[in-house]
Amino acid sequence: QVQVVESGGGLVQPGGSLRLSCAASGSIFRLYAMGWYRQAPGKQRELVAGISSGGSTNYADSVKGRFAISRDNAKNTVYLQMNSLKPEDPAVYSCNAVTPKLYGAGDYWGQGTQVTVSS
Repeated sequence: QVQVVESGGGLVQPGGSLRLSCAASGSIFRLYAMGWYRQAPGKQRELVAGISSGGSTNYADSVKGRFAISRDNAKNTVYLQMNSLKPEDPAVYSCNAVTPKLYGAGDYWGQGTQVTVSS
């Protein structure tokens, strides 16, 4: 069982920045594929950004150039740097960890952290 814990959400003004952190347990964190998702009220959950075990990244079109995902395997942590936040970015942001097939192909979620953008 992998424990996933997000932190770093909060209230920020339009144009501002926030950095979200996601800590995942396990001695093979370096092998996890990690992703940040978000869900706004009345909308479906969507992938915001993902990072593979090898460091390859992918982003939703709506956040390209503004958000950056990174990982620190020594700290078992993934980050989402969010810049130039817009009124359409508020949501509950959740972190997802996917373990490789060799280790059970598990899919784990954190509890989510709220991001609010308001002046």
